[in-house]
Amino acid sequence: MSSPQQIANTFQQALNLSDSSNAVSTSPTHSYLSQYVPSSQKNTKTLKPFSTGDIKILLLENVNQTAINIFHNQGYQVEFYKSSLPEDELIEKIKDVHAIGIRSKTKLTQKVLEHARNLVVIGCFCIGTNQVDLEAAAKAGIAVFNSPFSNSRSVAELVIAEIISLARQLGDRSLEMHTGTWNKVSAKCWEIRGKTLGIIGYGHIGSQLSVLAESMGMNVIYYDVQMIMSLGNSKQVDTLDELLSRADFVSCHVPELDDTKNLLSAPQFAAMKDGSFVINASRGTVVDIPALVQAMKAGKIAGAALDVYPHEPAKNGENLFSNELNSWASDLCSLRNVILTPHIGGSTEEAQSAIGIEVGTALTKYINEGSSTGAVNFPEVALRGLDLDQQNVVRVLYIHQNVPGVLKTVNNILSNHNIEKQYTNSRGDVAYLMADISDVDITDIKSLYEQLEQTPYKIATRLLY
Repeated sequence: MSSPQQIANTFQQALNLSDSSNAVSTSPTHSYLSQYVPSSQKNTKTLKPFSTGDIKILLLENVNQTAINIFHNQGYQVEFYKSSLPEDELIEKIKDVHAIGIRSKTKLTQKVLEHARNLVVIGCFCIGTNQVDLEAAAKAGIAVFNSPFSNSRSVAELVIAEIISLARQLGDRSLEMHTGTWNKVSAKCWEIRGKTLGIIGYGHIGSQLSVLAESMGMNVIYYDVQMIMSLGNSKQVDTLDELLSRADFVSCHVPELDDTKNLLSAPQFAAMKDGSFVINASRGTVVDIPALVQAMKAGKIAGAALDVYPHEPAKNGENLFSNELNSWASDLCSLRNVILTPHIGGSTEEAQSAIGIEVGTALTKYINEGSSTGAVNFPEVALRGLDLDQQNVVRVLYIHQNVPGVLKTVNNILSNHNIEKQYTNSRGDVAYLMADISDVDITDIKSLYEQLEQTPYKIATRLLY
């Protein structure tokens, strides 16, 4: 029979804790996407750009290592920063790079993009893209990619944790204990079983939250501007007012649009059940926070959890979340049963790893192959990869203004060669053509490039060979 010490040693080895300081989990942190092999790495011909030197990539805001690995494996030059950059420094850095990767704090305005003379693609390593002037990027021939679903589970789990924490007033009890106060109470503390969760926005996050909440015994209703098939026993309601009048907990999961600004304000709080709870892990402009403060002071709303704010600090540090940033900050912080988190909904190892792979792969495919599938501001175009044995082939990537006569002009230029594949698409004022041209040598490639560059409605030309 083993001694207690032997059992303890065996248990510690099984958990693999002996060499891991402060380990809190033995679950895997790698993404389910880690086994994904981009098509550019499969049995297809590797293309290289014509008239461009080494690909340079600028990564800001501590983009995950998985993306850095992808770019290094492609031979790109990577410049990495853990934080965002001031506008003047960003303008200087962006002048020579071909791609930039950001998260939510970096603002790529029209002014910044006007200095990006070599930029072909932007990667938003997050869900939101409102930090980028998408129209200005498109008109400059710059495709923008994001990660629409990789952090959905992380956000949904945070909201579940906040629902329970609000129902049990865990934030207040924890603060009290930290100050030496013992306050064992049950008044106005609830189980979430049998309560109704109202979800505003039934997309990737909202639908996952729905499944998790139902598994814990909650009734789920949701409101969305589109008719969406429900998961489990959840029910879609016809109006936002109906959701507000029925829900014990209201959780927002909508994008930042003109229509969603102050989606929850004084009239909506008045329509909610007495003693209900508000959660916002979507965008900072969705909830009218001064109106929320007043509703909580009046006792109408029993608690709130906020992860996003209209104005957020550009970096981590003390004393940054203050009235100087948002005029109501001190009033909000003074309220009981309010959980405030610094935009960490998607900040888990798993989510950031998956986002790094998803966006890193999208940028690589666009740089190496021209595939714009998944771009949020750009015509979606893709051609299958070239076979390894295909020789003397060039892939033409031509971005132009969406006006009559352009394709005639371009095809006249290409018509002297064999066009193996061709695909074009448009979105708004911008159109994108891809074509594979065979039986060409370096002289032909140079001639094609020079002719396409001289066309009147050209935005950008890239040739891969």
